[in-house]
Amino acid sequence: MKGQDWYQADEVAEEYEDVRFSGGGELIDQREKEAVLSALGPIEEGHRVLEVACGTGRFTTMLADRGADIVGIDISREMLEQGRQKTANAGLSGTVEFVRGDASRLPFPDDHFDSVVAMRFFHLMEDPIPFLSELCRVSANQVFFDTFNSRSLRTLYTWLLPMGSRLYAEEQVVDMLCAADMTLAGENHDFVLPYGFYRELPGPVAKPFRLVDSCIGNTIPGDYVASVSYWDARVPASDET
Repeated sequence: MKGQDWYQADEVAEEYEDVRFSGGGELIDQREKEAVLSALGPIEEGHRVLEVACGTGRFTTMLADRGADIVGIDISREMLEQGRQKTANAGLSGTVEFVRGDASRLPFPDDHFDSVVAMRFFHLMEDPIPFLSELCRVSANQVFFDTFNSRSLRTLYTWLLPMGSRLYAEEQVVDMLCAADMTLAGENHDFVLPYGFYRELPGPVAKPFRLVDSCIGNTIPGDYVASVSYWDARVPASDET
């Protein structure tokens, strides 16, 4: 996939957060972290979390800091190095395990984690169902992920992205969950203005746009054309005797 090749480049890994989550991009980072924390709820001691496509460890570090027993897996060695440095800087090296691996063949047993988180992942997938099924396999309870939406303004610029970007209709996500034998527990839609718009703006300039964006997004039409969706899914209970 073009996306995996792009993300594994040394220069992309080194500049990833500075390019995407500085200036107006900080608003994106904040919202994504809020979505993950809201879905997982209070982290109890021993709560096992797997972050798939953990990249530079934005969510891995955040969840470790809140007490999660967490593993981050990514195909990019360069991204993982950035993640290890981030956890070291935060004094969390001893509480996070980073693993290099393929999300289509996760090196963990069935039902090994309480929650699986996959952010910024499914837009890279040509065939997402096998990956979602694998996430379901290793989770005993919850799979949380996001998608970019085909009915949004993102369609106007997604073809310009260096890695391409798969966009989803809501019905496609529901069909994916059914194919993976999962049920939808909750969903949330946000960002009428796409991410690329915010990244081009300084933080102080982006904030008023974000305020208007949030107000529009709280309406039915705004919700419908949101560019990002957060999906909280549940796996079927194990048949234990």
